[in-house]
Amino acid sequence: MLEAYRIPVVATRVVPADPVEAAAMASQIGFPVALKILSPEISHKSDLGGVALGLDTPEEVREAAQTMLARIRRLRPQARIEGFTVQAMARREHAQELIVGATVDRVFGPIILFGQGGTAVEVVADRAVALPPLNVPLARALVSRTRVARLLEGWRDTPAANMDAVIATLMAVSQLLADVPELAELDINPLIVNHQGVLALDARIRLSADKPAGAANFAIRPYPAELAETIPWKGRTLELRPIRPEDEARHVEFLTSLDPDDVRMRVFYSRRTMERSELARLTQIDYTREMAFIAVAPGPDGAPQTLGVARAMADPDNLSAEFGIIVRSELKGTGLGRLLMDKLITYLRANGTQQLVATVLRENARMLELATELGFRDAAVQPEFATRDIVLDLQRPARPA
Repeated sequence: MLEAYRIPVVATRVVPADPVEAAAMASQIGFPVALKILSPEISHKSDLGGVALGLDTPEEVREAAQTMLARIRRLRPQARIEGFTVQAMARREHAQELIVGATVDRVFGPIILFGQGGTAVEVVADRAVALPPLNVPLARALVSRTRVARLLEGWRDTPAANMDAVIATLMAVSQLLADVPELAELDINPLIVNHQGVLALDARIRLSADKPAGAANFAIRPYPAELAETIPWKGRTLELRPIRPEDEARHVEFLTSLDPDDVRMRVFYSRRTMERSELARLTQIDYTREMAFIAVAPGPDGAPQTLGVARAMADPDNLSAEFGIIVRSELKGTGLGRLLMDKLITYLRANGTQQLVATVLRENARMLELATELGFRDAAVQPEFATRDIVLDLQRPARPA
């Protein structure tokens, strides 16, 4: 299962609980090998002498298998022994042992665990948890909340670990939780990592017919990739899609490119700078209560460029959502704002939101004109200052354009 999700694993073969067959398989794999007991009732194999490492000959494998069977049958006579796993020994310089796990909380649903692994994982108790789905920033934040994160940065003659491989593993487990509702528990321990990458040496998975996992049971809605679309627009290929955390750098460039007066029309005062936490808030959104559609197209240098964004945040009961929209200053009047608003309105209607509302400066004639085209009306009660409150009833039939 881990291989299917591109998590590197050590070559592993399963044989019956027969020392002779274990030795034969070890000869096929090549020495040295590791031998481990295979039993659904035994999670921590090392505690019961169920792991033998660095076996160099068939005789050593047979002897280790015989000793292991006798010990397990004496200490855990009720355990169901399905056989042995035989693995090639994985020896990597400067490797750290990690644990990556997943379980299902009764309140929050699926959760992901990361920390320092190995046989002393419970004693060290260096771990942190996060809610899926994970993206690169969230996965890095999860790692940073552990003490082992400092070791992964390297020290003295030990090079830094391959953090991209660690992040990729965490995101793969997040995707696994979304794709396989039957996944009740997952432990990858140890997951060794060094400057070359990661390698899963052992794993345990428990399934449940109750389907406690799956994206539908996430506390946080996964990225709605199905809402993305690509359309031709004025000689360019335009991508309209929900915003995601990886858009942060391009969003900074987009915001800094705006004319100060356009920003004032949007937020009622000019902004020269924006805090890092606020930028994260704009790109790492809760898709359950908020939606932000961005328009992306190749820029002058061919790299993707954010051209505009329309976002709406709904109240807890999904009765009303407040929206805002802004496009690059040089693209005003090109119809891009209408494209973004049409997509936002279509999404909110399908999501059951009752009304779309906004407060607009009375001098913002372009936005008020677009609102009229879209079917907005003035709110019954208007503010006394230089703004207008506008409302669109989403669940009534749309007016012809």
